[in-house]
Amino acid sequence: MRLDHVSFAAGPDGLASTAQRLGGLLGTDFVDGGVHPRFGTRNMILPLSDGTYMEVVEVLDHPASDKAPFGQAVRARSALGGGWMGWVVSVDDIEPIEARLGRESVKGNRHRPDGTELLWRQIGVNGLLSDPQLPFFVQWQSDPGMHPSSGSTGDFSLACLEIAGDPQRVSEWLGETVESPLEDVKVEWVAPNGTPGIVAVQLQTPNGLVRL
Repeated sequence: MRLDHVSFAAGPDGLASTAQRLGGLLGTDFVDGGVHPRFGTRNMILPLSDGTYMEVVEVLDHPASDKAPFGQAVRARSALGGGWMGWVVSVDDIEPIEARLGRESVKGNRHRPDGTELLWRQIGVNGLLSDPQLPFFVQWQSDPGMHPSSGSTGDFSLACLEIAGDPQRVSEWLGETVESPLEDVKVEWVAPNGTPGIVAVQLQTPNGLVRL
């Protein structure tokens, strides 16, 4: 179990403009990730070091976005003006998570602009919808060399997550201590002043630390 990626929902200016604004703050460009046809969303990504990445995601005008919990989560966060939506944990075997949560994971796929397809299974987005401090889980099924972090130059990395929430609650959700997937990333827990969830993410860049 390890931190896989962090998700930022596009604001009212749309996916490309949101990614351009964030990229300007970081001093780099996001790349087109493609469409998630099962969820009615699309994303742009920034590969980071240590097998992680950051995505900016936007909901599409598509029936899938109304039915899929992930599409619902993106739509809800964007409706609030956009911002940090959540964090995602990667597991090698998703079946124990399915058994613990009492439901099956769902298939996920994304078509990259070059036509290649990424495949995974995910579970736990309903938990994110009800309590945004909680991550959801993915098990990648594509070749590891296709992971969205594979384009990382090593110049950008996650330095710190600032989360409004309760680490004990998150540990219960994970089925392990919260330090397990976050051992390489500093976490600052703050008491929720309103909705729990990611308050900010600090990234190490060639120009120093940037807080988004």
